[in-house]
Amino acid sequence: MEEHPRRGGIAGRGAAGNPKNRFERLSVEPEPPEEPGEEPRPATVYLRDRSRSIIARNGSPDIGFDASINPYRGCEHGCAYCYARPTHEYLGLSAGLDFETKVLVKEEAPELLRRELSSPRWRPRPLSMSGVTDPYQPVERRLRLTRRCLEVLAEFRNPVAVVTKNHLVTRDADLLAELARHGAAAVAVSLTTLDDGLRRVMEPRTSRPARRLAAIERLAEAGVPVGMMAAPVIPGLNDHELPRLLSAAAGAGAGFAACVPVRLPGAVAPLFEDWLSRHFPDRKEKVLNRIRSMRGGALNDPRFGSRMRGEGFYADHIARLFEISCRRAGIEPGCFPRLSTAAFRRAEGQQTLFG
Repeated sequence: MEEHPRRGGIAGRGAAGNPKNRFERLSVEPEPPEEPGEEPRPATVYLRDRSRSIIARNGSPDIGFDASINPYRGCEHGCAYCYARPTHEYLGLSAGLDFETKVLVKEEAPELLRRELSSPRWRPRPLSMSGVTDPYQPVERRLRLTRRCLEVLAEFRNPVAVVTKNHLVTRDADLLAELARHGAAAVAVSLTTLDDGLRRVMEPRTSRPARRLAAIERLAEAGVPVGMMAAPVIPGLNDHELPRLLSAAAGAGAGFAACVPVRLPGAVAPLFEDWLSRHFPDRKEKVLNRIRSMRGGALNDPRFGSRMRGEGFYADHIARLFEISCRRAGIEPGCFPRLSTAAFRRAEGQQTLFG
């Protein structure tokens, strides 16, 4: 394993501060530390989210699901590259530390989900957990909102696809296996590196690589279709690991795999640049230049059809390496298997007009 010494920042956090919110005219400047080298250690604050609906829709052709559930807004995992960070700006917060330390909790998510699935207007379709933030971030161990949503989905037999970086998903293997018996569940475990030193600085509050592989093995043993996602693949940082990642995932029982080159929308780009300056100054320009080569000279290309694949030499190289590595590992390239709505049922007592 490589050594990845910390070169500044805040222990256990991906961002080192709060950049200005693009929608706000005012910003808060923190007081400088009283002692040289003193680091602030902000605690995570959980805030109530009063949303009155839980199923979000999207019209993107790049995503395999058009409906998703997100019990949380913001994510304590602190991944330096997270494309969801700018969503916090719509709340009047920052995409930096605020995204990691001010997590909104949808306490009524299970009840809202039951209400929406019970409606005669609901047409059964696969739901993604989650399209934005990880449904198994640390506080889920205590709040159990994701598990309670899965209990509702299992009751209705509505299909669900889960993406997570956290071994905690194995806690819910019973519900996922129950849905899987009806072809209505699949899980993708995000695996970006086998180097725990890199994981600690890039994804500081996520499960270790060995624990993620153990999660794949446990879910496969339970009969849940499980795969891995190499997302994001960062050229010059973790792209060389693709063959080993796929081999390890296949050995643990993964049946499918997908990869997505890194994309850095909005405020994520300067946050990621700062993160590289602090942790990998020697590789910073190499990494950024290769990202630009995949994104038409910029650090992000938001166009449908390109944003999830990239273009140019390095994007093609990653795609070829992924396909060859899948073939050698004996794993199916592509995202989730097709999920079935055939077993969907309304909850007891929700009868139609004609019984």
